[in-house]
Amino acid sequence: MDKIQQLADYIDQSSSIVATTGAGISVGGGGVTYGQMRFARRGSGRRGSDEGSFLPTYLETMFSYHPSFAHYALADLEAEGKLTGIITTNVDCMHTIAGSKNVAEIQGSLQVNCCSKCGRHSDGYEIWKQDELPRCQVCGGEILPWPLYSHIGLWDADVKKAREWISKADLILVIGTRGNYGDVYWSCRRRNAMIVQINPGRTGFDSVANLNIRQNSDDVFQSLKRLRHGNG
Repeated sequence: MDKIQQLADYIDQSSSIVATTGAGISVGGGGVTYGQMRFARRGSGRRGSDEGSFLPTYLETMFSYHPSFAHYALADLEAEGKLTGIITTNVDCMHTIAGSKNVAEIQGSLQVNCCSKCGRHSDGYEIWKQDELPRCQVCGGEILPWPLYSHIGLWDADVKKAREWISKADLILVIGTRGNYGDVYWSCRRRNAMIVQINPGRTGFDSVANLNIRQNSDDVFQSLKRLRHGNG
């Protein structure tokens, strides 16, 4: 609890917090980790059939799980005015579903979708909430999410946001992620920013973090809520 109290003190004293998250934050809500995703194209047809279009593992599970407690806790910190934004490599849209407004999905997500035939965008995760795979309303072409049609490239608009946010943050929360993506955004951080890592395992952030909390993120944020706001 001493480390949780230290985290609570950092949050209360901070004027600009940025969280950077990876697949570990989604596990508490039943999500798959990035390593469990298999991006594969197949022929057209209904989701889950032998003729299913793509993402046979990920799309089947995306809406069968839900945001974790930690997702909601970050949304609450944003609503409180403490959290400036979230930088994530996750493509599962769970931060948005949990209510966060300022999310930089630096590798894109299932909110960024493009027709494979005419190039028209059909953005928003809601198009995947259906039994039939989505088709373009203009030309009928197959709609692909950014992680598939970009081959897991960077989403430049959100990289720009990530760099701006982290350059002004005095506290960086590193949650459930193992890598900092180097010059993509991490090198833009303020050199005097406090860094708190929340991860049950060891990562590349260990040597730079001012505080390492070796627990899963849901347990940490549940304890943090009790400290900062009581049991209500």
